[in-house]
Amino acid sequence: MSLSTHVLDAGTGRPASGVVVGLHRGERLIAEGVTGEDGRLNDWLPGGEPGAGVHRLVFHTGAYFAARGVRTFYPEVVVTFTVEDPGEHHHVPLLLSPFAYSTYRGS
Repeated sequence: MSLSTHVLDAGTGRPASGVVVGLHRGERLIAEGVTGEDGRLNDWLPGGEPGAGVHRLVFHTGAYFAARGVRTFYPEVVVTFTVEDPGEHHHVPLLLSPFAYSTYRGS
């Protein structure tokens, strides 16, 4: 199983580097990482995670925007998704701006 994300800052048209992202199952934090200069977070999970079930990615967007002196309406973005086949790769991109966001299942 692998899980990756890519955060793009739609306000600047650039990758969003330095966004803290946590992966949760229920209330348990499974892993946490920070997006790189390319806005991506890859190879950040402990072995065997995430397994089948419902998970949440929590993007700490308030801290990202605060570090840039930008006000935002969303202090965090939570994306809840289901892993049905742990053998598949899951990619969850986030398109972010101070007052809107969107996501989809990537490849």
